[in-house]
Amino acid sequence: MVQTRLYAGRQLRQLRETRALRQADFAGQLGISASYLSQIEHDDRPLTPALLDRLQKLFPLEWEEVAADAGDRRAGALREAAADPLFAAAPLPPEQVERAALQQPQFADQFVALHAAYRRAGQRLQIIDEALTGGTAEGSRLPWEEVRDWFHDAGNYVDSIDRAAEALAAQLRGKDPSPAIETIERRLRDALGISIVYNQAQALRDYDATMRHLVIDPSQPTETRRFQLAHQLAALALAKEIAAVVEASPLRTAAARQLLHVGLANYAAGAVLMPYAPFRASARALRHDIDRLRLEYGVSFEQACHRLSTLQRPGARGIPMFFCRVDMAGNITKRHSATRLQFARFGGACPLWIVHEAAAIPDRILFQLAETPDGLRYVSMAKGLVKPSGSYARSPRRYAVALGCEAQYAADFVYADGVDVNAPQAATRIGLSCRICPRDDCDQRAFPPSDRPILVDPDRRDVVPYRIG
Repeated sequence: MVQTRLYAGRQLRQLRETRALRQADFAGQLGISASYLSQIEHDDRPLTPALLDRLQKLFPLEWEEVAADAGDRRAGALREAAADPLFAAAPLPPEQVERAALQQPQFADQFVALHAAYRRAGQRLQIIDEALTGGTAEGSRLPWEEVRDWFHDAGNYVDSIDRAAEALAAQLRGKDPSPAIETIERRLRDALGISIVYNQAQALRDYDATMRHLVIDPSQPTETRRFQLAHQLAALALAKEIAAVVEASPLRTAAARQLLHVGLANYAAGAVLMPYAPFRASARALRHDIDRLRLEYGVSFEQACHRLSTLQRPGARGIPMFFCRVDMAGNITKRHSATRLQFARFGGACPLWIVHEAAAIPDRILFQLAETPDGLRYVSMAKGLVKPSGSYARSPRRYAVALGCEAQYAADFVYADGVDVNAPQAATRIGLSCRICPRDDCDQRAFPPSDRPILVDPDRRDVVPYRIG
C-alpha cells in the first residue's frame, strides 16, 4: 500500500505565525533546519511521521485541528493511546504508529478502543476498591453520587444541550461576549411571562411554576444572581432538550433523575453565559487566565473554571482539564476530569495536593507541578474562595477550587509560566487517596494502601508506625 503524503504547509505556517515564532525558532523546536521548514511551509515537502509526532506533542490542541482537516484523526488517536505510560518501557516509533494507522486501520481502531476500555476498567476498579475500603457498597450509591458519575461518564460535555444553549446565547448577547443580566431578565419576562422579584429569603432562587413567579436573593454577588437567572431561563427555554437527556439516562431513582435535571440546567446556564466557540477562543487567546476570562464574560472565578473543564466538543476541543471544589474539611464537593487524573470517590484527596492549602488562604492563587504514581505530570492552580451569606446569622461558605491539565499543555496554561515541567525534582509526588496510593515513602500517608500488607517493627519508629509490604 502506498503511504499517503501529508502536505500541511498553510496550517504549519499559520501555527507558527499564531505563536509569533520566527522560522529559525520554530525549526529549532521541531528539530529541523530552517530551510527544511521553509520547504514544508511551501508544500514542497510532506510531513514525516516523526514530525507529526513532534507537532502533536508540542502543540496538541492546534495540531488536533490540522489533523482533523487532513483526515488524520485515526493516527492521532493511535499516537495518543501509544503514548500511555503503560508502554514507556518500549515506546512505538512514530513511523510504526503512522504505518499501522494507514495500513491496518481496523487494527488501529481496535487498539484505540481497547486502550479506552483499559482506562475505563482502571477507573472502575478504583471506584470499587474505594467503595469497599470506605465501607460503601457500590450498589448503594446515593443519588448525588449517581449523577456525579453520570457527568463523569459523559466527559462533562453534553452536546445537545451545549449547542442549544450556544444558539440561545447567540440570540441574547448581540455583539457582547455574554448576555447581560438585563437581557436575560427581559427574555424571562417578555418571552416566557415570568415575573421577577429580588427579595432576601432562605432560598437563593425560588420559582413558582404555577404562578410563573421567580424570587432571587439580592444578597448574592452579581455573578451568582446572573447565573441563577440563566439557570431559570435554560430550564424553561431548553426544557425539551434537558428532558430528552434525562429520559435517556440510566439513573435508577427519581431523586437522581431530578438531580440530573438540575445539573443539566446548571450546565446549560454556564453554556449560555459562556458560549462554547467564543469562550474557547478567548480561553486559548488568554492562555486560560481565569481572572481575565471572568472579567470578559462577567462570571465568577468558579464558574469560569468549571466551564473550562467542559470544553470537550469533538473536533473543537479545549485543553483537557481537571476541575474540583474542596471544602474546609477536605471533602471534594465538585469534581470532573477530562485528563488521566481521576479523583477519589470516597474519602479525602491526597494531603500533598495544593488545593488544601488554598482552602485556608482565600483570594490567593497557588500553583503546583505534581506527579502521580503512573509518572504523569500535571500543572494546576488552586484558589481559596469565600461566598458571602448576606447575613451575620449565616456563616459564609469557604472552599477552594482547583483547575489543571497535563504538563504537555503547560505552554497554554498561564499559571505554569517560568516553571521547568521536566525538571526531575520539581514535581510534588501526589496520589489519588491514601487507600489506593502505591507510594511506600510518603510522609503524609494517613492510611496504608488497601491492597498491600503492612509490616510493624516494635523497635523502629518512622513518620508512620509501619512499613508497606
